[in-house]
Amino acid sequence: MVGQGVLRECLLDACVEQVLAIGRSDTGQQHAKLQEITSTDLFNLATIESHLTGFDACFFCLGVSAAGMSEQDYRRLTYDLTMSVAKTLSRLNPGMTFVYVSGAGTDSSERSRMMWARVKGKTENDLLKIPFRAAYMFRPGYIQPLHGIRTKTKWYGALYAVMGPLYPLWKRLLPKYVTTTECVGRAMLNVAWNGAPKRFLENQDINELCSRTPHA
Repeated sequence: MVGQGVLRECLLDACVEQVLAIGRSDTGQQHAKLQEITSTDLFNLATIESHLTGFDACFFCLGVSAAGMSEQDYRRLTYDLTMSVAKTLSRLNPGMTFVYVSGAGTDSSERSRMMWARVKGKTENDLLKIPFRAAYMFRPGYIQPLHGIRTKTKWYGALYAVMGPLYPLWKRLLPKYVTTTECVGRAMLNVAWNGAPKRFLENQDINELCSRTPHA
């Protein structure tokens, strides 16, 4: 869902020259500056490395819900996959900015009783050790999908069906804890162009970055 929002903002931004979307399924989008690569094995990028050079930023939005998953399985798809892709991109694009979508409540100490928070925390910490030009960890709270964007996770979809109509109320009462797919995408573009004063960006930071002009 976040990836759909980021892709939309990239395609709308006239200063973005080229977008390469890599995932397990097609985005369903068509645009002159969009190229897509689909793969069922994202752990092995060796066959497509020739397509992965010359990029200024990676917006890493792949992820799974931890609900019903063992820590081993969740770690493989959250930590192992992210690190595998990040190390490949760093080698091919050492001047790249890497933006990772984590989540509110992620534990940097890696000692949380919540399994997902520990795994996300380790992922964030180890991404910052990879020699990118810069890396930023986005920790959004509640994300309201806009512009027809939908989640592919069924129970998230049910949640949004209930919560969506109340979003204006959440925004007014809890502005530090809610954002939108559009805002997350704009904030990512902003840090790709201009950087940010800190590496861990909480929901309020994301909203503040969203309100700035990326190319100012």
